[in-house]
Amino acid sequence: MRILTLGLMAVPLAACATTPGPDTPADQPPPMAGACNADAAQSHVGSTVSAAIGATIQKESGARSLRWGPPNSAWTMDYREDRVNVRYDDEMKITEITCG
Repeated sequence: MRILTLGLMAVPLAACATTPGPDTPADQPPPMAGACNADAAQSHVGSTVSAAIGATIQKESGARSLRWGPPNSAWTMDYREDRVNVRYDDEMKITEITCG
């Protein structure tokens, strides 16, 4: 009975599995709409932090959201390919632009 119960529990999970389309390599998921490209915004490293520069970085990177990283702050380790991260120092100068 226990084996039957475990087998029945796995059936709904199998329905959630997805398979890549014919144009998608099996080892790489399809790109997400709004995926971040931090390379496109690297020219802003060294700039002074402002809402306007944040909006520009977000637009240039193609990210859906922006996360500011103040000096000496902790960040969660969750990875989101649609988010651009902008770290800055005590002088409010941008030190790093990454995705995640």
